[in-house]
Amino acid sequence: MQLSIIILNYNVRYFLELCIDSVIKATKDIEAEIIIIDNNSPDDSCEMVRARFPQIKLIENKENAGFPKGNNIGVAAAKGEYICILNPDTVVAEDSFTSILKFAKAEANLGIVGCRLIDGRGNFLAESKRGVPTPFVAFTKVTALYKIFPKVQAFNKYYMSSVAEFNLAKAEILVGAFMVMKRALYLEVGGFDEDCFMYSDDIDLSYTILKSGRDNYYFPKTSVIHYKGESTIKDETYMNRFRDAMNFFYKKHFKVSPTFNVMMKMGSYFFMTFKKSKKGKSIIVDQYILVSQDAILFERLQRQLKKKVYLRELADLKVSDKHSQYIYDTNFLTYKEILKSMQFLKSENSSFKMAFAEFIIGSNSSDDRGEVILIER
Repeated sequence: MQLSIIILNYNVRYFLELCIDSVIKATKDIEAEIIIIDNNSPDDSCEMVRARFPQIKLIENKENAGFPKGNNIGVAAAKGEYICILNPDTVVAEDSFTSILKFAKAEANLGIVGCRLIDGRGNFLAESKRGVPTPFVAFTKVTALYKIFPKVQAFNKYYMSSVAEFNLAKAEILVGAFMVMKRALYLEVGGFDEDCFMYSDDIDLSYTILKSGRDNYYFPKTSVIHYKGESTIKDETYMNRFRDAMNFFYKKHFKVSPTFNVMMKMGSYFFMTFKKSKKGKSIIVDQYILVSQDAILFERLQRQLKKKVYLRELADLKVSDKHSQYIYDTNFLTYKEILKSMQFLKSENSSFKMAFAEFIIGSNSSDDRGEVILIER
């Protein structure tokens, strides 16, 4: 077995269904297995997997065991030489795994490989590559000093801003939404630390593997959509979780810094002041563009969306000065085509959704919860 894809799910049934479909298409030419671990979701995630994807191994936990333990359970059941830790609110391209595995097999001292992540608007997610979050580096992150002084290298280590978005590079810290590594290495270092707080599990694993002498890599030659969920909403709760995560990381790997809490309190103050002063930007769609050849779906959306819907071919798309929401029909387009089109069309006036099965799914920003719209008959 070449590859085991480990997907830990909690209560995101529709995102999970879309994710699984993209993974199945991306593993068509690979000896691979998909393992779903469900952390006792209250929705019908498990029923959906059993009904739609009976060939997939489903592990149903009787409690919400958390991100580290849930993934450790999945890896313990895996048989692949390589594993991919994958969030359920992601969409991979058809060549994502083949290109990354080709790169991974050529690296003798491989640690973790991460890829270029984008949000639901097609925007690059800076957390795709990060540096070790020392107390000062964490402070520059929460105070947004890296945004205020983008040319000051000392303030730009958290997101490794010295590495361009499309440049292959070694990276210290990678994001847990998409991680590829050898299963033997994962087991060698003990996998995710089950005592970890939210936001520190991927940092801890990346740094542990880095300390073992391996090289972690940011691999931008393939892109993956990460819609994100409730845990990423940037509010006071987020700040408290981030502070607890950093405290855990420092206690485990470094001496506890007496100045850290002071720096975090200062950072939290600046962060919350900035959030209060920043007005939310609502999305008002002027026109919907369905990228499809399905006349029945077109008629259904015309009735449901109550605004003008245009039916277009992929080759006919262009950036508009009106706010256009592009709805890609996954029955007629590959995920790679959709990702490429999002990159071409992304602008302040563009937003994107995917029509899959009987629902439309997407996200209007990296700070928003993903949105699911059931298609009416």
